[in-house]
Amino acid sequence: MKKASFPLLFFCLFLLTGCATYHLSTQSLVEQFGNSSTEKKKIVLPIFPYVFFVDPVTGNDLQTIKVLDKKGQEIVLPVTNRTGIRITKSDSSRTTFYFNTLLLKDSTITGSKTHFFNAHIKPINFKDISKIEIQK
Repeated sequence: MKKASFPLLFFCLFLLTGCATYHLSTQSLVEQFGNSSTEKKKIVLPIFPYVFFVDPVTGNDLQTIKVLDKKGQEIVLPVTNRTGIRITKSDSSRTTFYFNTLLLKDSTITGSKTHFFNAHIKPINFKDISKIEIQK
């Protein structure tokens, strides 16, 4: 009986733990990045008995971001290492990466899919973006 209830318990916990998705316009993203600068993010992996310093990843220095929830109300979210961004292009393709690695260069968006090494995404032009979602 206990073995049969374990999958059910796991499934219920899986349903309760989800990530919230918020929306952001391209114009709002550009405005919020107006005063930001780039910084090198260093990751330290403490694995006993050694400490590894992973290749630094370049990213932005934003601490908070203003987004809209599904009801259209503005919310200020803290930017953490877990904050993700999903960009949907006009051809319905999606690109997902970490928000704190996002950089705006000229009229394109770049970023990295990981914090451990520079796994850059293909640059995305502003004119090709149909939707921007922030995942917390």
